Amino acid sequence: MTEPTEGRAELIQDVLALLAAEDAERVVPRLLELAELVAGPWGGPEQAVLKELRLVEAPFRPALLHRLARRYFELEPGADGRRHIMHMLANLRDRTDDDHPRDLRPALIAVLSEQEAHHDVTQLLRLTELERADGHELPGDFVALLRRTRLTTWSGKGRLGPLVATLTHPVVNPGEAWSDQALADLAERDESWSRLVAHAATATAARPSAPWEKTGRALVEAVGAEPVRERLTDWLRLVGRPRTRPLLVPAYGTDPNATFDPYNADVLRGLTWLLSFLPPHPETARTLGALVETSLKKVSGLGPVNPKVANAAVTALARVDSEPALAELARLATRVTYKGTLKLLDTSLDARAEAMGLSREETEELAVPAYGLTEVGRAEHHLGESTALIGISGTKATLSWRNATGKAVKSVPADVRRDHPDELKDLKAAVKDIDKMLSAQSERLDRQFVARRTWTYAAWRERYLDHPLVGTLARRLLWTVDGTTAGYADGALRTLTDAPVDSGTEVTLWHPVDHEPAEIVAWRDWLERHGITQPFKQAHREVYLLTDAERATGTYSNRFAAHYLRQHQFHALAAVRGWRNKLRLNVDDEAPPATRELPAWGLRAEYWIEGDGGEHHDDLTDSGSFLRLRTDQVRFYPIDAAENSAHCCGGEYRMRMHGGAALADPLPLTDIPPLVLSEVLRDVDLFVGVASVGNDPTWQDGGPGGRFQEYWTAYGFGELGESAETRRALLERLIPRLAIADRCTLEGRFLQVKGDRHTYRIHLGSGNILRTPNDQYVCIVPRSNPAAPQAGYLPYEGDRMLAVILSKAMMLAADTKITDRTILSQL
Repeated sequence: MTEPTEGRAELIQDVLALLAAEDAERVVPRLLELAELVAGPWGGPEQAVLKELRLVEAPFRPALLHRLARRYFELEPGADGRRHIMHMLANLRDRTDDDHPRDLRPALIAVLSEQEAHHDVTQLLRLTELERADGHELPGDFVALLRRTRLTTWSGKGRLGPLVATLTHPVVNPGEAWSDQALADLAERDESWSRLVAHAATATAARPSAPWEKTGRALVEAVGAEPVRERLTDWLRLVGRPRTRPLLVPAYGTDPNATFDPYNADVLRGLTWLLSFLPPHPETARTLGALVETSLKKVSGLGPVNPKVANAAVTALARVDSEPALAELARLATRVTYKGTLKLLDTSLDARAEAMGLSREETEELAVPAYGLTEVGRAEHHLGESTALIGISGTKATLSWRNATGKAVKSVPADVRRDHPDELKDLKAAVKDIDKMLSAQSERLDRQFVARRTWTYAAWRERYLDHPLVGTLARRLLWTVDGTTAGYADGALRTLTDAPVDSGTEVTLWHPVDHEPAEIVAWRDWLERHGITQPFKQAHREVYLLTDAERATGTYSNRFAAHYLRQHQFHALAAVRGWRNKLRLNVDDEAPPATRELPAWGLRAEYWIEGDGGEHHDDLTDSGSFLRLRTDQVRFYPIDAAENSAHCCGGEYRMRMHGGAALADPLPLTDIPPLVLSEVLRDVDLFVGVASVGNDPTWQDGGPGGRFQEYWTAYGFGELGESAETRRALLERLIPRLAIADRCTLEGRFLQVKGDRHTYRIHLGSGNILRTPNDQYVCIVPRSNPAAPQAGYLPYEGDRMLAVILSKAMMLAADTKITDRTILSQL
């Protein structure tokens, strides 16, 4: 509540006088002026205005309603004044039919329809009754409001149910890109199409029942399977685009424009199920897979957009018996982090594996399609006299063209556009599919280090080394064939001395923890000599060996304790790396630590964390979750041991028996296999390296209240961790090849860069910068800039901080050419 001021008191009296005089024209702008002045809940003397609004009688009430509604549409969409007007309309509660004269109703209905839901159900019912009595058809936006209110408000569920059941048109709610397109298409088709979509709107269960499926199949048959597939996939590709008719954003809570219309969400679920009744088609699988990802995009204050739609799409994919559908399930299983959907994906893949008589891992390997590639990383397609070439470079696919003479051309040949539009569309879709699958397969391979996977030589060559798509990744990795390390170069699998390896019995993925430092360095030289950039760190992978401090503590590691992490970034990253975590809310509840299960080893790793909301627990999001976490120990337990938990706001972790799981002591770190220890600690180092507040260059002041100042300084310029040490070792090799080599030297924890204005020191862990004189801090926020100078050959992909450090070094070496005013002001 804001303290009353003399100006506000005068304004309140003016508004009250205008209300008493029933002057609608003059009171509305003064009401809005008061609302802007209050800028929040009306909890002070302005409550007198709300009281008077509630007492206003006809005929002034409808006149005031009409003037407010008219003013609403005079304001720009998104303006605060629109929210203020909706607040006033909520207080002008109607009591008689006289409040809604026929000529004023359309404006009021239009204003109310801009909301996600309307809590005065009585008013909605009265407006509907009056409009119908006058023989008017309810506007589509108003029907959409009625449906949304029924689904999302407590009072609407029962009272609006009978009314909504009678509202058959429009068949979907307008206002979303896909639904507007659907309504436009349905207007040009017969009633059988509307019956099909109306049936989709009844999809309110987790999966289609037998009667629902029977009806759906009959409706599909009446329209035709191929027309249904074409229309439905066209609509679903539009899901997630910005609303065509934005809804009013409330002062508090989730932006309704960032989510799916709740009524249309049920329709979407039904449409996905209908697609699963059709003959398999690659476009069906592609569309359903994209819908899963769209539905799981994160919305601030809410979480995933609509997991129910995502789950429906997964259910549909699981019902489609085709290689593209299985490929999408396998790809999504590597990308999806939302627990409920991931569980459904796992169940679907396990069921498919059982039906095929294979293990889950084998099923995922065999599910990767070639996407038309005829050899590893390459394909040629002849379209008339032109040739399309698909090639893979790193983790990106490219589509290039040659004309009839064999000359490379930059754009699609005219004869291809004219004579082969369908083939062109398929090629472009294949390139997008390859990009998605390459990323998914790279992540899957990166997780194989702790999976203890072994392959027969023949199966490994088929599924990995010689696979048209996976081969582009596998041929950039090191493998162990019958105990001998080998990599692929010059058309063959080769040893460190380049001797070919033509056969074998058993193959495993190579990991540096099992090898001597000299051998690891030799393989790094081999990769560099052959110009191979690995898809992720392998030969340069950090190895985390047991330290003396960890031998002393015995059962836990404090190596990554006492850090402050951005909670939501940590949560997302943990999910990507296969960890389970529960967001910490500022509530009286308990939560388990972040955990990673390692079934191949019978182990469970735990990273102990707690919410950090500041002294007054006010460092929170609007939804009450902590913005930051404090970190503590890393421990290991048997995989079937009971789970630890601690209060969300902090406190001791304790183990309790639950679900039959037995109590267990933490395992000695000396009993943990070195590979497992190294990979778990590498994950935790990644969490800290990415999510720590210490690597935020804008936090020089220590963040909220300056309370992180000491930590930020210690982390941002302190000792290097394993990943930063690996970065330093690589820079020792890279710097001599750089154009700015004569200006760069490595000094301890820093890359020192000599510019014309100053000499700079870039920390190899955080990327933070100090300059002469007196080690003054320079804040440069990294931006993605494809035009920035490149460092040339890098031995692996994925180290964003390395790229940041190199880009900063190149900029600062030419500091007289810097034009950015924010940076120049610090030099």
